[in-house]
Amino acid sequence: MQIYYFLYLCLGQTIIQVMEIDNQSVDYRPLILVAEDDDSNFKLIKAIIGRKCEIMWAKNGEEIVSLFREYRDRADAILMDIKMPVMNGLEATQIIRREGGTLPVIMQTAYAFSTDRENAIKSGASEVLVKPITLSTLRQLLEQLPSPTGMVGFPQ
Repeated sequence: MQIYYFLYLCLGQTIIQVMEIDNQSVDYRPLILVAEDDDSNFKLIKAIIGRKCEIMWAKNGEEIVSLFREYRDRADAILMDIKMPVMNGLEATQIIRREGGTLPVIMQTAYAFSTDRENAIKSGASEVLVKPITLSTLRQLLEQLPSPTGMVGFPQ
């Protein structure tokens, strides 16, 4: 049995969470929900984090909202494309936030305009990355973001 201590600093209060993990779950693989309509971009994301994370793939905003509803208590983060068919990432993020979703939402965009970043943050994104996403950038960001499941950071 291993005991992990997680320290969260949230708006003036400190929360300490203690989690006991038996030896079977030491190889924890965070669940990342990925919203990406382009096959080649999804393959790149999978190549970057697929060995260390469990990944669920949605090809549009409606699908990611459905995946969130199904896995909300298990997911560690959402990687969300902004421009997708059916429903874009901004709308999907707003729905997830309205439904009480607190997990990190990392928006990804092909455009480096400041208005894209501002709109993403206003819709509830935790962070915004500009494509193409690199291994080091995505891993570094995942390491920094706390997860509502209690597991923090990217597995080494």
